[in-house]
Amino acid sequence: MLDAKRFELSRVRTGVPRDSSALPPIVEEKLRIGKPKNTAAGIVGVQKSFSIGLEQAGLKKTLQTMLSVNRFDGYDCPGCAWPDPDNHRSTFEFCENGAKAFATEATNKRVTPDNLMESSVTELSRMTDMELDKMGRITHPMYLREGSEYYEKIDWKDAIEIISSRVRNTNSPDEVVFYTSGRTSNEAAFLWGTLARQIGTNNLPDCSNMCHESSGVALSSSIGIGKGTVKLSCFDEADLILVIGQNPGTNHPRMLTALAGCRENGGSVVSINPLEETAMKRFKHPQKPLHLLGRGAQIADEHLPVRIGGDAALLQGFAKVVLTEGSVDSDFVSSNTKGFDNWQRHINSASWDEIVEQSGISRESIERVGNAIAKSKRMIVCWAMGLTQHKNSVAVIQEISNLLLVGGHFGKPGAGACPVRGHSNVQGDRTVGINHHPSEEFLSACERETGIPMPRKRGYDVVEFIQASLKGEVGVYMALGGNLISAMSDTQRVAEAIRNIGLTVQISTKLNRSHLVTGREALILPCLGRTEIDPGGFVTVENSMGLVHSSKGTLEPASDALLSEPEIVCRIGHGLYPNGPLDWNVYHDHENTRYLISRCIPGFENYNSRVRSKGGFYLPNGPRDGPTWNTPSGKAQFFCHDLPDRKVNDERFIMMTVRSHDQYNTTIYGMDDRYRGIYNARRVVMMNKKDMLEIGVSPGQEVDLTSHWGERKICSERWKVVPYDIPRGNLCSYFPEANVLIPLESTAEGSNTPTSKWIEISISLRS
Repeated sequence: MLDAKRFELSRVRTGVPRDSSALPPIVEEKLRIGKPKNTAAGIVGVQKSFSIGLEQAGLKKTLQTMLSVNRFDGYDCPGCAWPDPDNHRSTFEFCENGAKAFATEATNKRVTPDNLMESSVTELSRMTDMELDKMGRITHPMYLREGSEYYEKIDWKDAIEIISSRVRNTNSPDEVVFYTSGRTSNEAAFLWGTLARQIGTNNLPDCSNMCHESSGVALSSSIGIGKGTVKLSCFDEADLILVIGQNPGTNHPRMLTALAGCRENGGSVVSINPLEETAMKRFKHPQKPLHLLGRGAQIADEHLPVRIGGDAALLQGFAKVVLTEGSVDSDFVSSNTKGFDNWQRHINSASWDEIVEQSGISRESIERVGNAIAKSKRMIVCWAMGLTQHKNSVAVIQEISNLLLVGGHFGKPGAGACPVRGHSNVQGDRTVGINHHPSEEFLSACERETGIPMPRKRGYDVVEFIQASLKGEVGVYMALGGNLISAMSDTQRVAEAIRNIGLTVQISTKLNRSHLVTGREALILPCLGRTEIDPGGFVTVENSMGLVHSSKGTLEPASDALLSEPEIVCRIGHGLYPNGPLDWNVYHDHENTRYLISRCIPGFENYNSRVRSKGGFYLPNGPRDGPTWNTPSGKAQFFCHDLPDRKVNDERFIMMTVRSHDQYNTTIYGMDDRYRGIYNARRVVMMNKKDMLEIGVSPGQEVDLTSHWGERKICSERWKVVPYDIPRGNLCSYFPEANVLIPLESTAEGSNTPTSKWIEISISLRS
């Protein structure tokens, strides 16, 4: 038993209900509206990269992190999952937003137990997300007792004992939930999944449930693998690249180099998105002087401003053109696919009027781009969350697969599917077992190699976890990174669910809202960041194109009390199961973990030796390497989908959520979105000028937003309207602020991903 006297504090208040806010406070924002930029990156991007490092970490650390990030012997950027070149590295192999990510991790500011105890969790929750992040790195484990408003210092031994005690006291393994962030290394993720299964559950929700789950579901059934099928070098060999529902300039800036390379080699790039984003116009490469001095490189040959939710119609329109032009790769289709004849009949019967109406794109424009697709011999289709967060997302991505299959765009350089992952190892986490419905093959191998009986029952995804928590069916929730309170849809319902849990545990580097909206008890376990030296050795990650490589930090840890994520998992495992069958203490050494992974997961053979080669190694990929298809029939599958009903009440709009240029996922770095010309404000809603005129609202005027889902309404006050070039009837706002408006029940068919890109909204003018 714990000695309660060891945790006594004069300021602890017991029996007082917490009133911590799940929503960032509404502060007075001095909105300034400028013109959207025409060129991305350039000298301003270089200046921003250096300035945030100097502000957060100082000159020495800034140079050390900049010269180590994404190097062969350095650390993997904790930002996006865009790959590095296979055989070389430039002097500065990072982007502006990557610089923000590793500079803020290397910050000199600290969150110690003493300064955290100066404010209650309720008081801390009244701070903005940006203010919380800028408090700095967490230095020691901390404990929030039931009924207390204040965190207090706790040592590692007692923290592990609390977790072990609470897990053992649950009524069922299914009352324990393990969440995973995309920042987590392969080693930590594999151990995390193993620990969950030793407890007896597949409750392994993760951030991919909220982003690219739709891609995995769609591609697995279509082509037999739930990830992309191209390498970075393919961008130089493609003759056509479609970029759909994606903003590379903010979310994956180094992708612009690859797109510019396609153009330089004679290829074409088409942008398809409700907003014409700056980076898809022109790009000034930060390391090319002629780019910096001149106008930069043109990126997109054409931009199609598709209506929100109109992508399925647009893709079927392209398919009609391809079939009309007779541009079917008949040999490829007959040898490699099933279902073509049914799909051909389905597409031929599709109505042009409905395609044009739903997509918002003229038939002439669809036919122009469709003809380019028909002529292409090596086409890549890229997409991100603009496609994956709709009710029909799985169907839309299968339309992409159909379009690639009919042209034979698999199994050759310069062609294939490219879902662009938004976090640095979200794909790797899934590969090594963070999966709430793992395969029998994986479970059997893990059972054989660890001696642990593996549960076969399907676990919770994120939405299911929240629904179970609302019903009081979760006793312990542990998060390996992330900020679920802010990242998830329906913020207030999520907060209600989290407060319903007995113990919540956050393994974290910095403070965020998920440390303040907690279960009845809460623990913060501080871990090393990517940039820091790990006593267990280097770790590994998998990028967006299936390449596994090493990551080795170079900075001294922010505190002597920090542990690596794998070591934290191992300490919890040993605390729960000191007598085996798995000796958790062995896996503090990451090399031992990689050896175990190599025995459990195909493609990781000789893991420890292969990952030490410069650049790492590619995992097997049937559609890319063969093509071969890991489907029940042994062939790729065409799918037929009717277009969805997109009609809404005439007085309502459809809203999507996006990032600003000054944020990464839920981390807010600043208040400016300079590419879109929006400054000093985040609580904004972008709107077509004609729609503004019709409802009588002026630029900067405040309105209230209400979302609608069946009979349910969610209201959110005080949003400033910004005129923007967006299709009529469509709106755009930033997350996490707008997440509160997304109903928990509104999810994608087949993947259960929240529909963050399709929110039915009514607007009320404030007096």
